Amino acid sequence: MQNQANKLKNIVASSNNSNPKTKFIAVTSGKGGVGKSTISVNMAILLADYGYKTALFDADIGLANLDVLLNVRCSKNILNVLKGECSLDEIIAPIQKNLILIPGDSGDEILKYSDQFIYERFMKETASLDDLDYIIIDTGAGIGENTRLFLNAADEVIVVTIPDPAAITDAYATIKITSAFKNEVFMILNMVKNANEAKMIFDKINKVAINNISNDFTLSLLGNISNDKNIARSIRRRSIYVQEHPNSLATLEFKEIIKKLIYKLEHKVLDKTKKNSFSNFFKRLMEQF
Repeated sequence: MQNQANKLKNIVASSNNSNPKTKFIAVTSGKGGVGKSTISVNMAILLADYGYKTALFDADIGLANLDVLLNVRCSKNILNVLKGECSLDEIIAPIQKNLILIPGDSGDEILKYSDQFIYERFMKETASLDDLDYIIIDTGAGIGENTRLFLNAADEVIVVTIPDPAAITDAYATIKITSAFKNEVFMILNMVKNANEAKMIFDKINKVAINNISNDFTLSLLGNISNDKNIARSIRRRSIYVQEHPNSLATLEFKEIIKKLIYKLEHKVLDKTKKNSFSNFFKRLMEQF
């Protein structure tokens, strides 16, 4: 395992990618069934609609399904690239203007390939993604090792939960583990009755976080999505909720979340020495082995 890590460090250290602007945002949850992937998709659609070049990266190892939600057919995924069976460009699925899907794999093999020649080629191919503004990473639910790898490698982490005691408990567990390597975590409260309920739940979680996590850590409420039966209908029809219901309350809430996220990230003090490109994201990911 150590040999693999050293190999990857040497490969990526020699790459020339130096684009500083791509922002990697991991969307995660403490348990399944809270709408994490649906939120990832609708956020990416809105970012693209606002003119930002965006990619959705399906990193839900074990249940990769963004292609289903987006109603696109993907015969190959990033695992095929890492096996040397196809190029990165061959798996990228265009969704709409300014938005592409990078399909993942329903299995943990994605993190096990260490062939030096294939990785060298892979790192060079990622240059085609250097002009992206945002990459939304849809991670697996829970706090398993694979999910933690992606959360650690991402620039920002958004935890999604719902007004359910088990989901709230699991969300806090995810937040606490993530606080070991992130100074700030964002939250989205999904399927709530209204903004007051969302604020009440967030305040309770934040109070526990303040009492039990380092003073250097900040938990920030990014927003809430009201419960709307049309969201589930859009999923069943494999359509995009914010496009089908542009004037609904939930769509307005999605838009507020995106505006708040953009504002926060564009006003953060940037590390000028940090190289943010897809290859460097993989570098951060693989160096954790």
